[in-house]
Amino acid sequence: MIGLQELIVLVLLMLLVNIPLFLIALVDILKSKFAGYNKIVWLLVVILVPLVGPIAYFFIGRKQKVKDERKD
Repeated sequence: MIGLQELIVLVLLMLLVNIPLFLIALVDILKSKFAGYNKIVWLLVVILVPLVGPIAYFFIGRKQKVKDERKD
């Protein structure tokens, strides 16, 4: 059986991992261009599905960004 102290440590570790992933994913989504409604969809996934949402974005969503075709 898991005790209260172990549960507290587990929750703190989850927060320490989730908060940076959440913030990095959120900033990356907001700064990038996506086709159609993909930006809104990824924002909702990252915000509404903790831990799994940001990880899914890094593995799937980053590939959906619109490439900048400008050559300066």
